Amino acid sequence: MPRGVLLAVGRASALALNRAQVLGPGVPGLSVPGRNVLMGNKEGPEGRATMSETSAPVVTGERADLLAALAKQRHFLRFTARDLTDEQAAQRSTASELSIGGIIKHVTLTERRWIRFIQDGPAAMSWSESDVSDWMAGFRMLPGETLTGLLQAYEQVAQETAEVVATLPDLDAAQPLPEAPWFERGASWTARRVLLHVLAEIAQHAGHADIIRESLDGAKSMG
Repeated sequence: MPRGVLLAVGRASALALNRAQVLGPGVPGLSVPGRNVLMGNKEGPEGRATMSETSAPVVTGERADLLAALAKQRHFLRFTARDLTDEQAAQRSTASELSIGGIIKHVTLTERRWIRFIQDGPAAMSWSESDVSDWMAGFRMLPGETLTGLLQAYEQVAQETAEVVATLPDLDAAQPLPEAPWFERGASWTARRVLLHVLAEIAQHAGHADIIRESLDGAKSMG
C-alpha cells in the first residue's frame, strides 16, 4: 500500500495511542509544545486535529510490545537532553564528533528513512554521492536549529512510526534491501526486522548520548 494511503488510513482510524505510549513517560525539565500523538477529532494548537490522550489503546500483542520498547528507548534518549540550552545540546563534550542534539537529529532521520522503507521499499533508502554532505549535516545541529525543534521533529517521526505499526497489514511483509556494501546482497527485511533495527539504533545512541551528557555537566540517566 502506498505510504500516503497508509498514513491516511492510520489517521482516519483515530488510533488511540497517547503521547506516553509513543515517546515514553514525560521528562522533567524537557517540554515539547505541540499536539498529542495521533490524529483524532479534537482541535489542538493552530487548528490541528489531535487524539485525546484518555482514549483506550487499541494496539495489542506484538505490535504493542514493539511500540512500548521503542517508547522506552526514546525516553532514555530524550532524558539526556533535560534542562539543556541549545548551546549545550550542540556542544561536543567527548572525543566523539557528536552532540546530544546531533544524536537526536540523526536518530530522527534514520527512523524516518527506515519506516518509509517499510512502506516504499528500497527507493526510500536511495542516495548518491551528492547526498553525502546532507547526510553528514544530519549528525550535528546547524545554525538556527533548536533543541525544541529537534524534539518536535522526533515526536512527529514517532507518531508516523506508530501509525505504520498499527495499520500495517502484516509485520512479516518484506522489502528488498537496497544495493549497498553494508547490506547483504539480495536480502530482504520484514517490517518486524526493520523495527528491531530501529530499536537497536535508538538504544545504542541513547547510551552514547548519556556519556556525552555526563561529560558535559556530570548529569546521568541512572546512578
